[in-house]
Amino acid sequence: MAMTPKDVIALIKEKGIQMVDVRFTDMPGTWQHFSVPASMFSEDDFEHGLGFDGSSIRGFQAINESDMLVFPDPETAFIDPMLKVPTLALICDIKDPLTGENYSRDPRYIARKAEDYLKTTGIADTAYFGPEAEFFLFSDVRFDQTSHAGYYFLDSDEGIWNSGADRGGGNLAYRPRYKEGYFPVPPLDSLQDVRSQMTLNMMACGIAVEVHHHEVATAGQCEIDMRFDSLVRMADSLIKYKYIVKNTAREYGLAATFMPKPLFGDNGSGMHCHQSLWKDGQPLFYDANGYALLSDIARWYIGGILTHAPALLAICAPTTNSYRRLVPGFEAPINLVYSQRNRSAAVRIPTYSSSPKARRIEFRAPDPTCNPYMAFAAMLMAGIDGIKNKMEPPPPLDVDIYELSAEEKAHIRGTPGSLAESLDALEQDHAFLLEGGVFTPDVIETYLDYKRSRELIQVAIRPHPYEFFMYFDA
Repeated sequence: MAMTPKDVIALIKEKGIQMVDVRFTDMPGTWQHFSVPASMFSEDDFEHGLGFDGSSIRGFQAINESDMLVFPDPETAFIDPMLKVPTLALICDIKDPLTGENYSRDPRYIARKAEDYLKTTGIADTAYFGPEAEFFLFSDVRFDQTSHAGYYFLDSDEGIWNSGADRGGGNLAYRPRYKEGYFPVPPLDSLQDVRSQMTLNMMACGIAVEVHHHEVATAGQCEIDMRFDSLVRMADSLIKYKYIVKNTAREYGLAATFMPKPLFGDNGSGMHCHQSLWKDGQPLFYDANGYALLSDIARWYIGGILTHAPALLAICAPTTNSYRRLVPGFEAPINLVYSQRNRSAAVRIPTYSSSPKARRIEFRAPDPTCNPYMAFAAMLMAGIDGIKNKMEPPPPLDVDIYELSAEEKAHIRGTPGSLAESLDALEQDHAFLLEGGVFTPDVIETYLDYKRSRELIQVAIRPHPYEFFMYFDA
């Protein structure tokens, strides 16, 4: 049963809660928060909201229009398992205090509008998402950039590079070799207990977890998989997931990062997104006679994803570092085709089960640096556009794409090679996002400006360490 404001207040009293933490997401996708003593929090706060300075939040208001309101969603209430002081956390929506309207740049509002728009199309009433967010755990992280120096240094006891480290006779070996970190038992997998604790912490705040395991790369690459859920609820869960991972890691003396490519020469971290549409409790992606048991609706949904993929990746793979991962090799999903087996295809059809309820598509190009509210909404809008316009994807490819001839490969579209290319694609191709007022021109313009001025150019104007290796003696 859904929580009401009255239920939340009762829970605060029952559990001896001392602080109420209200949280919302900025445009890049990071959780922001402030806390209210429980004695000062009341049911009125759900109706009238709580004020904050929107000009200090990335991608939000100008300084001359900074006042904003957060409205806690009682259905999102959970007791934070990471804090020592008993704290109840609430995820919030954002409104303008003058007009009382929802804020167009609030990512959660965009996601809710995407769900509402799906219903108005008559195609389906529910979109389910199941992201597989990968991450690294490091024991030492140092980086800096000044006018005359720039470097990063990462370390992990699991890193195979530590095989020869002098530990005063205490080097105990057992480290995953490069690209061999997938599924070994301890002691090779030294992070079992860390991931188990992360899983327990997630479950304590309402996240349904299905499985956890070590991932392919050496040096602490991990994955914890959540059970699929509807769009907004899953975006809420993914934000909580990243929060739990980072804070649990810190308790173990580790630092977690969701950067797609922190290490050179080994697998990066992606976020494969499983998706399906349902109507009246029935799955719409299944057809016993279709390729990989896919229905026409599922195939057209894939067509929309692949057609709009370059623009989608500006939101779904939204960092300069994302494109260190999306390169040939390393199982990178860079080919804009679909397949029921090939893991270098941008869209894969899982074949673990033939059940109609399990029929789904898996978009493999996104990564966990994205804002999940905006990314899930954008993928859904691309899929809807594909269904409405019956967009046929290229024929499925079940062969090893890397074994194809140059002539055969020439017909396969690839993902953009840089964030700049993806942003240009989004600028040219975003009409599908504006349907139903889900995204607004203001959101697209603000997003493009933020990414170009605050991220893209900031990386472009700084020397790269490897440039000294290549060019210093020129």
